[in-house]
Parts: sequence; C-alpha cells; structure tokens
Amino acid sequence: MTLTTVATPQKPTDGFAGWASGLVETFGGPGAGLAIALENLFPPLPSEVILPLTGFAAGQGVLSLSSALFWTTLGSVVGAVALYWIGLLLGRERMHAIWAKLPLVKASDLERTEKWFAKHGTKAVFFGRMVPVFRSLVSVPAGVERMPLPTFLTLTALGSLIWNSVLVMAGYWLGDQWDVVGTYVGVLSKVVLVLAVVALVAFLTVRLRGRDRDRDRDRRTR
Repeated sequence: MTLTTVATPQKPTDGFAGWASGLVETFGGPGAGLAIALENLFPPLPSEVILPLTGFAAGQGVLSLSSALFWTTLGSVVGAVALYWIGLLLGRERMHAIWAKLPLVKASDLERTEKWFAKHGTKAVFFGRMVPVFRSLVSVPAGVERMPLPTFLTLTALGSLIWNSVLVMAGYWLGDQWDVVGTYVGVLSKVVLVLAVVALVAFLTVRLRGRDRDRDRDRRTR
C-alpha cells in the first residue's frame, strides 16, 4: 500500500515576512492592523508582503477574511492620520521656512504645489492610497494644507479598502504562493521610484540650467 501525503501551506518564519506572520499569528486582525499602521509610517516596510500574507493567514483560518480587511484598513487609516497630524503641526508657514532654505527651489514652486493640491487634493488622497510609496507620503501635504479631517478620513478609508482588498484577496486565493503578489507589486513600486528619481533629476537639471542662464545674464548686464 502506498501512502501519499498532502503538503500543507507553510507560513514564513524568516525575515520581515516571518515577523509579520508572527504578529498575525499571535494577535490576529489587530496584529495585521499594527503591521499596516507601521508600514504607513515607515514606507520601506512593504504592504505587498503584509497584505497578501494576511490573506494567506485568513485562508488558513488564523482570522476571518472580514477581520483581515477591517483591521488592515483601520491600520492604514491610523498610520495615515499620524502623518496627517505631522503635516498639520508642521504647518504652512514652517513649511515655507524650510522650503526657503532648500537649494535649487523657489517659493513659486511650493505655491504652485499648494494650488494644485487645493484643486486636486481629494483625488490625490483617494488614488494615492493605491500607489506604492506615494500612499504614505500623500498624508503629509493633506495635513499641511489642512484638508478637513472627515474628508481625509473618508478618502483614506475608501482608497485603503480598495488597495487592501485586492492584495488580501490575492493572498487568500493564492495560498502558499502569496509571495507572487509581492513580486508584481514590488515591480510596480520600483517603477514608481524610478519615475520619481527621473522627475527629480529633470527638475534639478532645469533648475541648474536656469541658474546658469541667470548668472550669464547678470554678467552681461554689469
């Protein structure tokens, strides 16, 4: 008689995934919420690991799917509110004072950014919750610009629920292949970072050329 064994999905035990898995295993939904709140405060912590891993844990019966979605969304909101208050405490005047000390930037650049956020801030907060890296950073200008807190909470909760649902459900359905999600979202994160770096380099190049032109103009007029 031949005995066959069925391999059961194994939870990760090493590295960051092991730490996140331990939180969820020990505290259930609140542990997942804590991990996501920390991810919002420290963007290098990857939500593309925490969320699919939470979905995987839900598939294994560690917590219910509804609990996974509720607590991860709550964690997203808590982390975002903390960054919102940092922006609020920083304030517009202090932001302008800090900006004035930075090289290669002008007060007009910040003023244009403020006008853009005043016009498109609600869309930025909502859709920004679904963009790696930017999903954390967008909370700070929302605080600086004093976006009404109820509006900020609503947009953050809705945007976070969509993002979290996609990644948690992916981990739930993929089972022990939950880390595949991290691979694809990690590529998206790298694309976002590359685009941000390219935009920064282009901005600095334009600024440096503009400064050189101003110097040449000043020399000719002397």
